[in-house]
Amino acid sequence: MSQDYRINTSETGMTVPLSAGNLRGAGLMVFGQIAFIGNVTLMKLVSEDLTLFQALFLRGLFTVVVLGALAWYRRELFPKVTRSDGLVLSLRVAGEVGAALCYFMALFNMPIANVTAILLAVPLVLTLGAALLFGETVGWRRYGAIALGFCGVLIIVRPGGEGFDVYSLWALGSMLSVAARDLATRRLSSGLPSVFVAFVTGIVVTLVCALLLPTMEWKAVTTGTVGLLAGSAAFIMLVHISIIMAMRCGEVAFVTPFRYSLLVWAIALGYLVFDEIPDRWTLTGSAIVVATGIYSLWRQQRKMPV
Repeated sequence: MSQDYRINTSETGMTVPLSAGNLRGAGLMVFGQIAFIGNVTLMKLVSEDLTLFQALFLRGLFTVVVLGALAWYRRELFPKVTRSDGLVLSLRVAGEVGAALCYFMALFNMPIANVTAILLAVPLVLTLGAALLFGETVGWRRYGAIALGFCGVLIIVRPGGEGFDVYSLWALGSMLSVAARDLATRRLSSGLPSVFVAFVTGIVVTLVCALLLPTMEWKAVTTGTVGLLAGSAAFIMLVHISIIMAMRCGEVAFVTPFRYSLLVWAIALGYLVFDEIPDRWTLTGSAIVVATGIYSLWRQQRKMPV
């Protein structure tokens, strides 16, 4: 049986229902961000020895084999896919391909915290997308927060500044692709298994990287690199499944702001592993994006019926 919790708002004295689905979605989103930064850290280490498409292709092989075995074990390898789900799944996969290629192109050439900070705008894009595509109510204050959040992204990217390069545009492309992917995930029917969705996604990403392999040099693969790729594959499987489940069991406007926990792990591991320290512009822009995202969440919670 579903359970409802309530949040008190001291300003209005009202209580706002917080569903068990939203709580599960928030927890899954935080877990997914921890797994994501683990995957990112290992892949950035791999970038010292392998080219981009080679690393993604080899990681994909690990991912597809394990997810395929898991889907077979759970008898979810050949589910019935409706025409509607097939279309939405195709859109989700396209978003994932764009997100993976754009993100790692940026990551292999930029500090972890900088790339991650740009991704922080995803919840704002999702809020805007949910309003435009799904008819969710968004007032002028939240639209203002979204606009201010995008200003924060511009501060991070600094077009025309000394810190700007083409890889910042790749990071922006990844942010938009992630938003498209998650909006598509939201439209999948509950009957389509999450493991199957992750499996299909992994297959397509791996095949695309295989087609792109000839465009870059193939480097020798060491035992240590294989270990890093296996660890990264394990993390990315957890990311796929947890994010899919989070977006399907919780409301978009509530669950997505919990992505902001990613910045904490990105800064910590960037410093500890790669000796990377974000500059003041990155931190300032990140603070603006996070603040506007949290404000948007707060406004959304006030609008929920008691």
